Amino acid sequence: MTTTDRIIVSLGRQLGSGGYFVGKMIASALGLFFYDKELLYYAAKESGMCEDIFEKSDEKVSRGFSRILNAHDILGGAFFDPMNATLSRDRIFSIQSEVIRNIAGQQSCLFIGRCSDYILRDDPRMRSVFIHAPLPLRIANVAERRGISPEEAEAFIAREEKKRASYYNYFTNKEWGKADSYHFTLDAGLLGIDNCARLAARLIKESLG
Repeated sequence: MTTTDRIIVSLGRQLGSGGYFVGKMIASALGLFFYDKELLYYAAKESGMCEDIFEKSDEKVSRGFSRILNAHDILGGAFFDPMNATLSRDRIFSIQSEVIRNIAGQQSCLFIGRCSDYILRDDPRMRSVFIHAPLPLRIANVAERRGISPEEAEAFIAREEKKRASYYNYFTNKEWGKADSYHFTLDAGLLGIDNCARLAARLIKESLG
């Protein structure tokens, strides 16, 4: 595959907006490999460390990861660390970033979140998309999906999006969810998931020429 043949998509999403499903549909429409949690496996494989380390820090900048973490402490020495080194959140991000760059350099693909828009900002074949929707719709979607009350869903959204925004803002020096942080932002509540995916796929393809 030549450089000019690749299509790289970074998709950010509000919780409960249907962004994950939009991403799946975009990937299918454009013939892209789809990466979400799979990146954690590849990051672990690349580093030779346990996948749980990446799972614990996935799109989070929590108090536990605000300090330097000792991998032995996290898993009780459950994996071999030949250098007996500490693992910081920045090091975890660096490893995952390298995995994202390597994958994007080899194939057309779509990444869900994980600051992939920032990591691949210098790649002219990357287009970033952010999917949002009105809060009442997102609350209803999360409540149905998780089998919880609307009040619990609203609290869950607020808590998880605070983590997601903190992670994105920390590593990118941009603002998560703000329109000018992305190439395209689409309202799945207004357009519907199917139309959102179709429109995004068309915009991506046409903008790449």
